[in-house]
Amino acid sequence: MRSRPRRNRKHTAIRAFHRETHLSPAHFIYPLFIHEGDDDQPIDSMPGCHRLSPSGLLREVEGAREDGINAVVLFPRVDDALKSPTGDESFNPDGLIPRTIRDLKSRFPELIVTTDVALDPYSSDGHDGIVSDDGRILNDETVAVLCRQAVAQADAGADIIAPSDMMDGRVGAIRDALDDAGHTDVSILAYTAKYASAFYGPFRDALDSAPRSDGSSKPIPRDKLTYQMDPANAREAAREVAHDEAEGADMVMVKPAGPYLDVIRRVREATSLPVAAYQVSGEYAMLKAASANGWLDERDVVLESLLAIRRAGADIVLTYFARQAARWLK
Repeated sequence: MRSRPRRNRKHTAIRAFHRETHLSPAHFIYPLFIHEGDDDQPIDSMPGCHRLSPSGLLREVEGAREDGINAVVLFPRVDDALKSPTGDESFNPDGLIPRTIRDLKSRFPELIVTTDVALDPYSSDGHDGIVSDDGRILNDETVAVLCRQAVAQADAGADIIAPSDMMDGRVGAIRDALDDAGHTDVSILAYTAKYASAFYGPFRDALDSAPRSDGSSKPIPRDKLTYQMDPANAREAAREVAHDEAEGADMVMVKPAGPYLDVIRRVREATSLPVAAYQVSGEYAMLKAASANGWLDERDVVLESLLAIRRAGADIVLTYFARQAARWLK
């Protein structure tokens, strides 16, 4: 045989010559949960993750930077007393997220701080948008609130605004609002293809942000199918990419990552913008549980899963494994 592909696999150095996909801490954004308390609260469904206190957050970010990670995304656990049907706490300039951004940028000026834009952590109804009296998710009214939320975060010093709500037209509206407020350098990372996935359960536990009625007289939808994407669809993602790119997105995202590698590839081929993918809480919990039971080798499966996400076309990976993976990669 003249052609023997194994010749290119016979040595570490030779394999490195033609390795197509590379993984490093520079590709990671580290998602962090925060709350107002004085202690760090473990999240039962996400072993190793916590709702971080202000001091705990600073320690975690300092450790992440030592591991080579310089980008985080923040998610707040908001006290129920501050929640409302319209999520007004989301744009409070002295709220948890703006205060946290200021603290982080004061301590770590070079840290890239990304913020989530959506109403579910602040909504007494648990939805990403405002729920009407007849149970519909109101698009345009929600977008108006999201713009105020984005500007409040940018005012506090956020580097990247990441709208995860999936309302129509919100990227363009937020871009205009940021520009009008003088934040022309603040980037938008759009959750472009965010699916109505069953893999988000542990995340909603962490933030207590699942849809709920709590005695409300209006019908509260039990799912998010009218605004998040149908898991059966892939072509639809290209349409969402076209919209977000035209509206001024700087980066686009697919969420979840692992079960949607085909969508990551479609999005990669549809745009020249940087593509992010979110390895979500359910993916994390499954790998942690299987590893804890001795069924899988945690290091090997985590690094393989992250490499697969990169191989599918993601330039950026949001992962709760960021610090572990960074240490393993060293």
